[in-house]
Amino acid sequence: GTTLGREARAIGGALAAGDLEVARERMPHPVGRDPEALDGPAMARAVVESVAENTSDAVVGALVWGAVAGVPGLLGFRAVNTLDAMVGHRSPRYRRYGWASARLDDLAGWPGARLTAALAAVAGAPDGDPRGAVRAWRADAGKHPSPNAGPVEAAFAGALGVRLGGTLSYGGRVEHRPVLNGGGRPVEVADIDRAVRLSRRVTWLTLAACVGGRILTDTVKRRTK
Repeated sequence: GTTLGREARAIGGALAAGDLEVARERMPHPVGRDPEALDGPAMARAVVESVAENTSDAVVGALVWGAVAGVPGLLGFRAVNTLDAMVGHRSPRYRRYGWASARLDDLAGWPGARLTAALAAVAGAPDGDPRGAVRAWRADAGKHPSPNAGPVEAAFAGALGVRLGGTLSYGGRVEHRPVLNGGGRPVEVADIDRAVRLSRRVTWLTLAACVGGRILTDTVKRRTK
């Protein structure tokens, strides 16, 4: 989570300074898109979307599985997530080979994605819109091609009051994704820092929930012995 925030803010700083080349050089760190195909506003949108999705994949999901199954659960989730990022539907070459990785990642990421979306609504204040997060989640999550990225990105879009989705490019392949929170405004550079702050609040709430849940579970087990 710390690395995600640092990289996102570094790109935001370059965009704020008008240095698009530096921003493009750093884009591959947190964002898996073709930076050469993106202008300043598109890069800002891509970073906000990446912060949202990686909050679920790299932070919340890992904490959830760590709470459920300890260190093996945490490491297993990260292994599944990494394998999906490497070969899961990334290119025509790996489309069939990575099918199992992609589906397993969808299954493993399901609880973390819903928790991330719910906590994004809870943590929307003080500089966001909690109700907007819920509205966007309910209205637009199902439009996204990913069953897990949809709820997360829609909730972040609603909480931040911005519009996410649209045209993007992966590995030379152009995709036209549905717009999330269509009533929101276009993403601005300043929204990157807001997304990072929201991500951190979600992280702390997740940590508290997972620690509390693990303590409660262990207490109940001891009392029933």
